[in-house]
Amino acid sequence: MVFEQIRELSYEEVRKNYRLYLETLNISKTTRTTACTDAFYLWRKRGKDMFWQIVLSDDFEALCKKELTNTLASETGSNSGVSSYTSHLRRFRNFVFAAKFEKIPENNKPVKRTVSKTNKKHIPRPSVKEVETYLARWEQLENYHLQEDALNKLFFELCPQNNDIVSVLLKCSTLNDFYSTNIFSIYPVAKHILSLNIDARLRNGDVELVRDIQFIEIGGKQRNFYSFATKYCSHHNPVEYPIYDSYVDKVLRYFQRLDGFSAFTPDELKEYVKFKNALIAFRDYYGLTDFTLKQIDQYIWQLGKEYFPKKY
Repeated sequence: MVFEQIRELSYEEVRKNYRLYLETLNISKTTRTTACTDAFYLWRKRGKDMFWQIVLSDDFEALCKKELTNTLASETGSNSGVSSYTSHLRRFRNFVFAAKFEKIPENNKPVKRTVSKTNKKHIPRPSVKEVETYLARWEQLENYHLQEDALNKLFFELCPQNNDIVSVLLKCSTLNDFYSTNIFSIYPVAKHILSLNIDARLRNGDVELVRDIQFIEIGGKQRNFYSFATKYCSHHNPVEYPIYDSYVDKVLRYFQRLDGFSAFTPDELKEYVKFKNALIAFRDYYGLTDFTLKQIDQYIWQLGKEYFPKKY
């Protein structure tokens, strides 16, 4: 049974296939039982067509929350369950989109998601305890910790604005040096950032700003400084701008292959909006919503550095 066929199944048939999928995940029986009920709340209340319209929407998050808010308000007079129902429906959506790339067996046996035999790495499953452990380790990494303190002083105290070339050039040069982003001509980058008039957009967390910064023409050739652009935005507004890094990329791909926590292709992590959505999905899927995106970023980065070290 493939992706296109799932939408033709009855309510009970879809739930049956979804239950088999959940059994392949490392989650409790109680959670599986709840998921098989709550993920289909909108199907029961709004009908099959509306349910699939939401699941397959490119604007899933906004449409899902809107319909859940309206439906819950109408049914219960409260919208207190929106986050929980959204989380369960998001996991079901991941299951549906995973079916684009693999078959659900006809004999209804669960698909066991495993890491390739050629990849012997086994990273501990994300949990609150794991994140807390790695965040504590981060505090002990004196070079990274002090580097972060220096950048915070530069970006938040000494040069918080981006309305003069000296301030922008100083921040670009420091980031380039601290992070070894290998930008060999930093002045055109600073001049480009200055021309964008970015301060209001940074405060508002405009995710499209990363793309506007990352593409720069130098010497008649267009350069793509994606990781640098995420770092520049993040050090102004760490709440809204997680940092893209090759280590983070590898860990997100690892857990997607393992658990299917989000529907993205590897190349889509190079698109900042989709990268941020993947990070949010990761946080929600593993029950890490008490942590900020910056903390999740620090945790995943350390995992990547530990389990996927670069070879020189």
